[in-house]
Amino acid sequence: MATGPLTWRDYARFAHLPADELAHDCTFEAFHASGPGGQGVNTADSAVRMRHGPTGIVVVSREQRSQLQNRAACLRKLQAILRARAIPPKKRVATKPTKGSVERRLKAKRGRANVKALRRRPGMDD
Repeated sequence: MATGPLTWRDYARFAHLPADELAHDCTFEAFHASGPGGQGVNTADSAVRMRHGPTGIVVVSREQRSQLQNRAACLRKLQAILRARAIPPKKRVATKPTKGSVERRLKAKRGRANVKALRRRPGMDD
C-alpha cells in the first residue's frame, strides 16, 4: 500500500474484501452502551467499537443487545463506508463563461464605475 494519503483505489480494494478478511484488519472493543434498553444494556458489554487499522475508520454499533450482532453490524457499517469512499471522483471539465455572461458582467462593472464617477467632485477628472 502507498505510504501517502489513501485514494479511492485503496478504499475500493478494502471494499471488495469479504467480511471475515476485513475483520482480520480490525480491532474490536466492547463497552457498556448508553441509552434505552434497561438492564440488557446497562449490565453487559454489548456495544462494540471497531477500528479498521489500515484506514483508521472507526464505527460503533449499540443497536442490538448481543455483542455478536453488534460486531456484524459494525462490519456492515464499515463496508458501507468503504464502498462510499471507493467511488472515483468525477472528471472535471474546463468551461468558459458564455459571451452573453461576459458582456453582462462588463456592463455591470461599467455601470458601477459610472455611479462612483458621479459621486466625485466636479473638476476631478483623471
